[in-house]
Amino acid sequence: MNPLLTIKDISKRFPGVLAVDRVSFSLNKGEILALIGENGAGKSTLTNMLSGVHKPDQGEIILAGKPIKFSSSHDAIRHGISMVFQELSLVETLSVSENIFANRHPVGKLNNIHWRQLHQDTRNLLERFDLKINPNQLIKRLSMGQRQILEFLKAISTNPKVLILDEPTSSLTEAETDYLFRNMRKLRDDGMSFIYITHKLSEVFEISDRVVVMRDGCYVGSSPVSEVNENDLVAMMVGREIEDQYGQTTDRVEGDEYFRVERFSHQNEFRNVSFSLKKGEIVGFAGLIGAGRTELAQSIFGIRTKDSGRLYLEGDEILISKPQHAIKHRIAYLTEDRKGLGLFLSMPIKDNIVAASLKAVTSKAGLVKKNLVEQTVHQKVNEFSIATPTINKKIFNLSGGNQQKCLVAMWMSIEPKVIIFDEPTRGVDVGARAEIYRKIQEFASRGTGIVMISSDLSELIGMCDRILVMHQGALQGEVSRRDFSEELILSYAAGIHGNAA
Repeated sequence: MNPLLTIKDISKRFPGVLAVDRVSFSLNKGEILALIGENGAGKSTLTNMLSGVHKPDQGEIILAGKPIKFSSSHDAIRHGISMVFQELSLVETLSVSENIFANRHPVGKLNNIHWRQLHQDTRNLLERFDLKINPNQLIKRLSMGQRQILEFLKAISTNPKVLILDEPTSSLTEAETDYLFRNMRKLRDDGMSFIYITHKLSEVFEISDRVVVMRDGCYVGSSPVSEVNENDLVAMMVGREIEDQYGQTTDRVEGDEYFRVERFSHQNEFRNVSFSLKKGEIVGFAGLIGAGRTELAQSIFGIRTKDSGRLYLEGDEILISKPQHAIKHRIAYLTEDRKGLGLFLSMPIKDNIVAASLKAVTSKAGLVKKNLVEQTVHQKVNEFSIATPTINKKIFNLSGGNQQKCLVAMWMSIEPKVIIFDEPTRGVDVGARAEIYRKIQEFASRGTGIVMISSDLSELIGMCDRILVMHQGALQGEVSRRDFSEELILSYAAGIHGNAA
């Protein structure tokens, strides 16, 4: 079979970094090819070259038998290669129609937009993919999942030969993911080819025909998915086998109850939620998107208001109406949105790591002790294995895994008694994931109480002592470790069994 797309010895260097080093592989017509590797492996740089964002320093891109060079992403689209980036590009204040056909609106001789034709073209596209959204709807009125699906349709509307998808399911519900995969298979059967980037290895086996692995900017290997398993892929990605990635759950000594949430409620988000936490215990929160888990956590931390509810720490009632109060009581919340809410992306590592504990590095006169800051930050960088040549490097230049480790290091500097992790490994590769799990187990072994919110059931089952399941804003059930199973947890999450069933 003649490949549709061939990459030959392609390389890209940035100042001080060889991001992609002589990578070669091919993509067949009507194939879904998974591209995997740890953060920093070179996947994004490679696909940015394929989509015209970057120009290769060397090597060749061959499409349909002809060598091509792209001057821009628009040039790549014109040749038949489109990419859906992890960071959404839709304009919130414009309509669905205006976004899907941006810079490609049907126009007349006077360059005026034919609005009726634009809306009809949009309706035709939405109906083709069985998506019930009003073409006139403003993007800001849509959920994150709907926006992600529209990014997919926007790329499809250019009729690409090759579509590159970068972590497309990170904001999707299970139903939306099924919708995406169903349409990818349909398009594949019609001859479209895909390069699919993901950190979720289960997706590799669910959607792809073949997998390519990169490590440290280099091509490691390729295989049909039918001939490998997850352990094989992990070993290829990190260069070693990762055993017992969740760490030990049996060595912890759980103490008496010392943190309690009592009858927390907020209109239309969650109601009458009560739970307790022991020292050294890891309690998981499962549930479908929209179940109210994040809203509950943010109310506990003081980011959101609550209508009613009480908090108790070490037997005493505490009042938290803003995050500063939570920090004072040494309660930490690690948001699921590290880029939007968790980190100061344009600031250096050192400023981020001390952001939650400025008092500890500030004199009585209010002056920051620079030497103490550098000493503290260097200690945290070493402790959390943050890969960086300097603590002055800006956060946005780090890989996703290292950004997440910086977020953890930031909050550990307050020496928390309670830590709430909201999707602690979202967008994090296998190697960094295992390191984060080890750290969470280490915190628990010291007696810290851990609350872990996650959409990854294998993560909750591997890490937690108990799992609480929410459904439509209420606690639906509790599952102890001896009863852990994905089927039972999902039955609670869907409202089939449990308190509100």
